[in-house]
Amino acid sequence: MILTDVKERNRFIKFALVGTLGAVIDFAVMNLLSHWAQFSLVLAGTISFICAVLSNFTWNRFWTYPESRSRPLIGQLGMFFLVNAAGVAIRIPILHYFEPPLLHFVEQTFHSTYLTAEFYAKNLTLATAVGIVMMWNYFVNRYWTYNDIDENP
Repeated sequence: MILTDVKERNRFIKFALVGTLGAVIDFAVMNLLSHWAQFSLVLAGTISFICAVLSNFTWNRFWTYPESRSRPLIGQLGMFFLVNAAGVAIRIPILHYFEPPLLHFVEQTFHSTYLTAEFYAKNLTLATAVGIVMMWNYFVNRYWTYNDIDENP
């Protein structure tokens, strides 16, 4: 449907732009909390994810799917939150289990004088999690949270 329907393709592009903003928020908050406040990656990543989800919900409801407001705000936020809570369940094991091997790989492969191997490993781990969870979020939100929109151009 995305490949053939212009309106749906535009929605996907908007969803991706909103997701990009969410990823910027996610990475910024994660780096602030994990590097400067010394939070663990799992805790920093969970908090950063919540910040990104709130931004994404707001932008998706009012910009990507403005015609989806037939549902009450709280109900739709609840649906969006459930989809993203499942995303957290996907994300946390990725953050927990991918960081150690990536850290080892980065330490053995790259020698940077600017940033630490830990910085690269945390960001690569988060990027992996963001990519996987983004696919989950798009399809489930599009066909459940925002399924009240008119699919015809």
